[in-house]
Amino acid sequence: MGTPRPAASWAVLLATLGSAAGLPLGGDPGCTARQLARYSLTFTGKWSQVAFPKQYPLFRPPAQWSSLLGATHSSDYSMWKKNEYVSNGLRAFAESGEAWALMKEIEAAGEKIQSVHSVFSAPAVPTGIGQTSAELEAHARHSLVSFVVRIVPSPDWFVGIDSLDLCEGGRWKDHVSVDLFPYDAGTDSGFTFSSPNFATIPQDTVTEITSSSPSHPANSFYYPRLKSLPPIARVSLVRLSHSPRAFVPPTPDLAGRGNEILDALTAPETPLDCEVSLWSSWGLCGGRCGQLGAKSRTRYVRVQPANHGSPCPELEEEAVCTPDNCV
Repeated sequence: MGTPRPAASWAVLLATLGSAAGLPLGGDPGCTARQLARYSLTFTGKWSQVAFPKQYPLFRPPAQWSSLLGATHSSDYSMWKKNEYVSNGLRAFAESGEAWALMKEIEAAGEKIQSVHSVFSAPAVPTGIGQTSAELEAHARHSLVSFVVRIVPSPDWFVGIDSLDLCEGGRWKDHVSVDLFPYDAGTDSGFTFSSPNFATIPQDTVTEITSSSPSHPANSFYYPRLKSLPPIARVSLVRLSHSPRAFVPPTPDLAGRGNEILDALTAPETPLDCEVSLWSSWGLCGGRCGQLGAKSRTRYVRVQPANHGSPCPELEEEAVCTPDNCV
């Protein structure tokens, strides 16, 4: 992980980008709404042990969310896109939470092709269940919003929005809510939340993580009994009333102060079936000469069941045999 940049440096860069509202080279003609719109964005983490019991991180570190980084932009800019390769900046963010390189990439896009109108950030959430928020400004020529939040801990997994249009013809949308699901950045080959760093060579594209893909049983999100994963997070954007005051981008709070912890009682229960190892080899056959003896083999529990999942089967098995060394 790189050296974190001071919050003041973030604020300077956010303020600089927040005022860059030039015409993008390939401008988006679809939005004819009033020039500016302000929105309140609320990110809600729903990563609970009830909804995601498999290998749920309880410590070192516990389940949590990184700071949120996003931008309002035109179609000329893409922060990330499914089935495409991530940039070096997004790779650093997805793997370690280091945001500075991604911030510089957004800044470069805003300066070169004037495709970025504003950048916004929200504090980290120190638990799997909680909220964080930010305000953002959209422009008729920059009506798309994108953002990313890293899943912590994880190899290179994140959630986010890619180019959500806040404008519909001649008007701004008043409210938008989207369920969020995990994505793999394609830069690290780990299967579990706590996997060690193991680079994917060659780099892969961004893929959505589902209950059956990757299909490896070790995958932390592998729930073959489910048709689809429950949402791991949700984002809501609400349009704010017009204010004559200048827009001031929020200062990032990397320490995650002021997060609201939510009630997890309404989280969906995901059943987790017991998983056991393969049987060991049969032991020696023991018994008296001229009589049938017995031999046994064992297996152990790899994953304890949870949320009314299938219970564990017997862990020891015996079979009749003919003694090799009778007494």
